[in-house]
Amino acid sequence: MDLKLDPSRDDLPLMANTSHILVKHYVLDLDVDFESQIIEGSIVLFFESGNRFEKQSGSTKETCQSESSEACRFRTPEPCHSPGTDTRTFLPKTGYNDFAICGKGEKDTSGKDGNHDNPEQASGISSSKYCCDTGNHRNEEFLLVLDCCDLSVLKVEEVDVAAVPGIEKFTRSPKLTVVSEELRNQIVHELVTLPADRWREQLDYYAGCSQAPGCGELLFDNDTWSLQIRKTGAQTATDFPHAIRIWYSTKPQGRSVTWTSDQSGRPCVYTMGSPINNRALFPCQEPPVAMSTWQATVRAAASFVVLMSGENSAKPTQLQEGCTSWYYYVTMPMPASTFTIAVGSWTEMKPGICSSKDLAAERSLSPSETDSRYIGICGHVEYPCRFQNPSATTQEIIPHRVFAPLCLQGACQETLLHLIPPCLSAAHSVLGTHPFSRLDILIVPANFPSLGMARYVVPWQ
Repeated sequence: MDLKLDPSRDDLPLMANTSHILVKHYVLDLDVDFESQIIEGSIVLFFESGNRFEKQSGSTKETCQSESSEACRFRTPEPCHSPGTDTRTFLPKTGYNDFAICGKGEKDTSGKDGNHDNPEQASGISSSKYCCDTGNHRNEEFLLVLDCCDLSVLKVEEVDVAAVPGIEKFTRSPKLTVVSEELRNQIVHELVTLPADRWREQLDYYAGCSQAPGCGELLFDNDTWSLQIRKTGAQTATDFPHAIRIWYSTKPQGRSVTWTSDQSGRPCVYTMGSPINNRALFPCQEPPVAMSTWQATVRAAASFVVLMSGENSAKPTQLQEGCTSWYYYVTMPMPASTFTIAVGSWTEMKPGICSSKDLAAERSLSPSETDSRYIGICGHVEYPCRFQNPSATTQEIIPHRVFAPLCLQGACQETLLHLIPPCLSAAHSVLGTHPFSRLDILIVPANFPSLGMARYVVPWQ
């Protein structure tokens, strides 16, 4: 479906077929190249399917609600380069031209009523009238549809999670002898459903799985607003691989990232919340029901600082000469649009003297003094929740870092740094417990075109 939309006027199309399969976790492994203005690497997606995503029968006709009059069909992909090799692989053409993704006005030869199942749109978060929630025909392959725009997809492959050392603990077998698709999907299911108190172990296994070898390339195609992936013989979401790796690169003109210069004239890049969320940063699921966690490793030249939406205060790891690596993670399921990244020659601004307000961030009161507004049973999905932590409810000022170009150091010291603690304290007094354990505040260039990212940003000339 190649919809011609104006992001400043039209709602974004919700293409991902989340009624059948959901991304539970993303693992990104990216390199930032300022010379080419490209971010490239891979993303591993871990899926979960279930009965509520498999409501449609095998004979249900797949439909797509669209204002486009053209049928949307699987095209034969261009030859793609396999990262890390000098060989070129060609995806088979068999059955491609006869495999319909979706279309408007196509004749239904199945004799069954069509079904367009995307209840997520009714949530009120998005009122998009464009949606492609793809199911499956009888005797045809299940089609995974991801929201995607302005990306160059190079290769899609299934990940052999069974090859990860120690992964047999997630199976019923003490030793993995015969590895099947069903076994791999069982491993992913056990991994994504681990209890919240095992989140560190879960992140470690996610990282291990993301480095596992591929075990077969998948057929893929993309249009303006989506990436479509299928595996020959996988007729339902349950049969489809639950861990896949996508090799891709952004485009310099991609509308999710801005390549510019900071107030010191040095190059920087950052994501922005408009106009198309993160679709031009990585393939994702955008319907409101699609809440996921993620972890990311980003490499850049040693002169740059990588900031990202994450629960940890990342520090650089020195790789080869002139290159550093940064690692962040998130354990609270959130929309993919809240993933943010900013890379530049930022300097951390630190106050000269620690004030009493700063010390209050470390203060922990007795349970009787805690904020009672959030004590109780939360109604969200399970994750390591701060609202159940008595010490978190009394933490008026969460740990925070402030970053800016070096030329603004004096202005930060004089104007900004002493204002942040009382602002955080005021927010706590009105809203209660901070949902996150830490905060990064970045002073972005004055040409920042949005109201903000998932972290606080301050345009400052």
